[in-house]
Amino acid sequence: MNKLEKFIFTFEVTRMASLPGLIIPIMRKYILVLAYCLLTTLMLAQTKPYAPSPIPDRIVLSWSEDPARTQSVTWRTDVNVKLAWGEIALAEASPDFALKVDTCYARTSVLTTNNNKAHFHSTTFKELEPDRMYAYRVGSEFGFSEWFHFKTAKDEIAPFSFAYFGDAQNNLKSFWSRCVRQAYSTMPEMDFMLHAGDLVNVAKRDEEWGEWFYAAGWITGTKTQMAVPGNHEYPRNKKRDPILSDHWKPTFTFPKNGPSQLQETVYYFDYQGVRFIALNTQSMISYPDEMVLQKEWLTEVLSTNPHRWTVVMQHHPIYSTAAGRENPELEKQIQPIFEKYGVDLVLQGHDHTYGRGYNLSFGEKHKDKGPIYVVSVSGPKMYRLNFADWLTRVASNTQLYQLIHVDGDQLRYEAYTTTGKLYDAFELNKKKDGTNVFVDQAPEEVPEQITIANRYAKDMTDEQMAAYRKRYEAFKAKQEARKD
Repeated sequence: MNKLEKFIFTFEVTRMASLPGLIIPIMRKYILVLAYCLLTTLMLAQTKPYAPSPIPDRIVLSWSEDPARTQSVTWRTDVNVKLAWGEIALAEASPDFALKVDTCYARTSVLTTNNNKAHFHSTTFKELEPDRMYAYRVGSEFGFSEWFHFKTAKDEIAPFSFAYFGDAQNNLKSFWSRCVRQAYSTMPEMDFMLHAGDLVNVAKRDEEWGEWFYAAGWITGTKTQMAVPGNHEYPRNKKRDPILSDHWKPTFTFPKNGPSQLQETVYYFDYQGVRFIALNTQSMISYPDEMVLQKEWLTEVLSTNPHRWTVVMQHHPIYSTAAGRENPELEKQIQPIFEKYGVDLVLQGHDHTYGRGYNLSFGEKHKDKGPIYVVSVSGPKMYRLNFADWLTRVASNTQLYQLIHVDGDQLRYEAYTTTGKLYDAFELNKKKDGTNVFVDQAPEEVPEQITIANRYAKDMTDEQMAAYRKRYEAFKAKQEARKD
């Protein structure tokens, strides 16, 4: 229904309702109400979900430079906003902080999606003071966001905490929302969040990005979000080649210190004594030349790492947790580099199950050498476990988030279910020679969750269920033998 049709419809219904003697007065009100409801329904039916407006939305903090002295922020508006900017000041208890703002103008890009055309804006606040709380907002002549707070990093080794999420991907508004919000509720003082790929399911669908931001709400505007793309951020073009989603670079502002062809998908940043490295495994798997590029870059970044702790974030696992999802090229090409340069922790996704373990090549009882590998899932899509030998603690059909604390020579890892219950934990204690003492702290009173998601279980026979249980029992027997 166009504007003229809406006008004629409203006029006719109003005219009929006002005719004396045609309809009793009490009916006039009902007809007008009915007309209003019909118009509203028709208008809503034509409204695309998560449409942009002149007021900023999808506000997300990230780092593109030094976390102690800069802070990047990205947001979206409709295309009427041609010039946008951010305002920032040191946060104070008095609202008069808003009288002392500095202005930083944004870089604007246009993105045409399946639903709309929008402007995405990005700016980086610079020359900030380390370890200070700032207030900022973003906007234009058409209006501003609310004021948000963030805190800059210290410029020295100091304790901090962060969250890590495996695949969110599906039913983001309905199901991932409870996971990311529970993570924040468990540790609101966390410094930032990491996302190991597959933030959405169909990256070309703007409404899925809208759901991702809806689920996290204002958290993305006050806690820095760092992410790597997964295979679902790589839709295929007409030639069936996987290509990075058009949403990725407009949505986030990440470091440009990776290979030139892979900027903002391969990068590193240093935070209070830890080097964090983001790898693009979809690129490695899809394009052999980009595997070579990332190997060379990774070797350089690790060999020049000045810090005692190293954490890697990637989407596809070195070792898989789910049946039939192995990645032999990653194990062959990337795993030896992790071992050579003493990577401490590798955070992964993709397999829609939970698993934690260590490199088999050092022997089953030598947990002090090589990285600890983790695969996790934060959304509702679930696969079946493979009970591989490398695993120590597993879960299936369970949404989880992870909270990780670094304090000097100790790294403590905690995995929680989305209901806020501790499910897995361990400590790494750094020795003088750079290796770690591993301390398993998984709660003994919490049994491993190995239920099969209904999407699979409903089609399994009793014999198949028994065989699955038998594989788990064999897996646990190996784990017990390993302790002896």
